[in-house]
Amino acid sequence: MSPTEAARTITGRQPQAVRSALAILEAVAAAGIGATAKDISAELRIPPATTYRLLNLLVAEEYLVRLPDLRGFALGRRAANLAPTPVSTPTAARAVLERLRSKVRWGAHLAGYLGHRLVFLDPDPDHPPVDAGELSRHLHASSLGRLLLAEHDDEPPAGAAGLTPHTVVDPRELTARLTEVRTSGLARQCGEFRAEHGCLAVPVRAPGDGRLVAGLALTGPAARVAAPNDDLVEVLRAHAAELGPLLA
Repeated sequence: MSPTEAARTITGRQPQAVRSALAILEAVAAAGIGATAKDISAELRIPPATTYRLLNLLVAEEYLVRLPDLRGFALGRRAANLAPTPVSTPTAARAVLERLRSKVRWGAHLAGYLGHRLVFLDPDPDHPPVDAGELSRHLHASSLGRLLLAEHDDEPPAGAAGLTPHTVVDPRELTARLTEVRTSGLARQCGEFRAEHGCLAVPVRAPGDGRLVAGLALTGPAARVAAPNDDLVEVLRAHAAELGPLLA
């Protein structure tokens, strides 16, 4: 149903439902990642049945997303369209990216996180990345997505989509991958999002509190990503460390 058709079907009894849906969006935005239906119902004093019904509608319309562990919600792709966040990368940060690109023959991308969504702050113009919305829908299959899932101790989604024959979808194996990301500070995927491509990603952290502010990724042929690449990883980490103070 189009917005115009939906508007024609609104009756005198429905404005309260619209207000409740907007209040739920505000509650999720204020609570951050992981707001639960029970918490939202209690905070807004909306009956649980109504809360669940509106949450399901907002998820279906992509204003909200369910977290992979099904224990809560976060803002979805269309919620960002209500008040687009201006993306501005400092000149000094762009200079760091240019220096990295001059040293490697890989695609080098800087991505930020808005809730459980990815947004590219500085994509490599010579190696265009996958659509950020598509990455956000399949966090389990991308290195940048795994950085985000690992940061929030999120369990991998049940029934994760197998995008290629190489995509890891077994929950136990995905959990092991996220544990490895937390331990090593490195996410690696080889042909899991696109069969022919792979990606290495490291977190960009704020100095002081160490919070995740962005992800720095290198993309290339899956076979090259699968190699140890120890020297390359050190170069990636060094540039991520430079970016932290610039983006915090």
